[in-house]
Amino acid sequence: MKQQNDMSEKIINRDYDLMMKYCQTNSEPTDELMQELERTTYLKTLAPQMISGAVQGQLLTLFCQTANAKTVLEVGTFTGYATICLAKGIQPTGKVHTIEINKELGYISRDFFERSGLSDRIEQHWGDAKNIIPNIEGPLDIVFLDGAKADYPVIFDMLMDKIKPGGLLIVDNVLWSGKVAFGATDKGTKMIDLFNKKVNADPRVTSLILPMRDGLMVARKN
Repeated sequence: MKQQNDMSEKIINRDYDLMMKYCQTNSEPTDELMQELERTTYLKTLAPQMISGAVQGQLLTLFCQTANAKTVLEVGTFTGYATICLAKGIQPTGKVHTIEINKELGYISRDFFERSGLSDRIEQHWGDAKNIIPNIEGPLDIVFLDGAKADYPVIFDMLMDKIKPGGLLIVDNVLWSGKVAFGATDKGTKMIDLFNKKVNADPRVTSLILPMRDGLMVARKN
C-alpha cells in the first residue's frame, strides 16, 4: 500500500507541476524584483520551497485588493515574498504586520522591502507569534498564516477575536505534500489533519481548502 501511495504521489506531483507552470505562464507576470527575490531565496536559504511563489503571491495580492484591505497580519515572513505581495494589494495608508522568529533571514527581507518601495506599508515583528499577536491591534481584514505548523490551532483561536466579521484567514501548507489525502500516519500529517478538521467544524468561520501548491485554506469570519 505504501509503495502504491508513493507512486500515486509522484504522478500527482508531476502533473501538478505542469499545471502550475501553465497557470503561471498564463497569469500576470511577476516583476524582476520578485523574480530576483525567488532566486535569492533558493540560493541563500536551506528550505527555499517555503516561499509562496508567483501564483500564490498574486492570489494574496488579489485577496487584499478585493477586500480593500487596510490592516493585514502575516505569521511567518520567511524572506518576505508573500509580505510584499500582501503589501501590494492593501490600501496606500494600510499596514502589513509580519511576524518572523528567525532573525537570520532579516537581511534578505529588509533589503527587498526597501527595494520594493513598500517598506512604509510593512511593519516587521521578530519573535514568537503567540507572544506578539496579543499586542497587534485589530480589527484585521486579512491574516496569512504560514508559520510554525504546531502553533496553527492555538494561533487560530487567538485570531478569532481580532479578525473582523467578513475578514479572511488564509492558511498555507494544509495539504502537507498531499499526505493528509494519502492517509499518512506521521506526526506532522496527523497534526495538519486535526487542524483542518478543527477549522471546518468551527461555527465562527466558513472554510474552503484549495489544492494550490501545498494546500491553501481560506476561512471567512462569520
